[in-house]
Amino acid sequence: MIQSRTTIAIPSLVRIKSGALEKLGIYCCRYGFNNIAVIASSDIPGALMASAKKALAAADVQTHQWFSCSEASFEQAQSIFVSLPGDVSAIIGLGGGRALDVAKYVAFLGRLPNIAVPTSLSNDGFCSPGASLTIEGCKRSLPAAMPFGVIIDTGSCLAAPKQLWLSGVGDLAAKLTAVRDWKLAFHATGEPVNDFAALLSDATVFQFISRPIRDHEGARLLGTALMLNGIAMEVCNSSRPASGSEHLISHALDQISARPRMHGLQVGVATYIVSRLQGEQTDTIRSLFKTTGFWDEIRNDPFSASEWVEAARQAVTIKKGFYTVLSSRDCVDEFRSMLENDSTLTGCFVA
Repeated sequence: MIQSRTTIAIPSLVRIKSGALEKLGIYCCRYGFNNIAVIASSDIPGALMASAKKALAAADVQTHQWFSCSEASFEQAQSIFVSLPGDVSAIIGLGGGRALDVAKYVAFLGRLPNIAVPTSLSNDGFCSPGASLTIEGCKRSLPAAMPFGVIIDTGSCLAAPKQLWLSGVGDLAAKLTAVRDWKLAFHATGEPVNDFAALLSDATVFQFISRPIRDHEGARLLGTALMLNGIAMEVCNSSRPASGSEHLISHALDQISARPRMHGLQVGVATYIVSRLQGEQTDTIRSLFKTTGFWDEIRNDPFSASEWVEAARQAVTIKKGFYTVLSSRDCVDEFRSMLENDSTLTGCFVA
């Protein structure tokens, strides 16, 4: 059920451009964040770390502590929170999704502004109202505050492995099937649809589809689209604008697969299959994935067909009361048939 909101939090500081990381200290100073703590991915490239440190030092921003984040866990977030100096005025999350989720949750615990500085564009989690963390090894989605700031250096994101970019493309395409599932839920159960959030989510996808090229402008479009999808979730206080049956399939895979893959890659393939079940947007998604090289990436490391059929079977049990196309009928046989016979998926699955 979508709940009404009295206030909507959106980032006040947004910079999505080449060289943004080099001005990180300047951006912090403009908003009075002179005493900060940084939570950075443990595997962040040394050059990016050096650039961030140099930018902060050049603006005389006091960095009380640099925390290295190797896992997205509640336990690590709790440990970092306990270690925070009392005069910290903001938390910066720097690197990949794990560090950004931990930073977001630490800032939420401390009621501190959070600045998200993703160094890749693999999903929309850097600007969402929740944090995906494990608790004693079990993944949970925990409430958190939206980032005060989002700083995306398009050059840094383009330097990241292409697989991360394609993961972001897959996660973005999922908004098409997610919004369709939302509307199906309205007709089947009366679940209300927030039209503005749905429109915002749809618009972000087509903005990128108009120019799906992996260059600075493409990175700006993809980064902006993923950020606005996070804001769409905040607008309606629900994951509905960004997550539907394609995400349920991916969550099931995370639980049953012998080797779960990157979130956006799983979600992207599931999006294409779900679009066929829904009977909408299939050509658009197929074309986007062909243009960007998404299908080639999947064929380089095919999925297990048997695992995916089982994931389709289990997906409807993942989120109680969450109506999607998978709830409308038994889709398992259709799902299996597509894996075996859809020429677009040739080479994407092995027995």
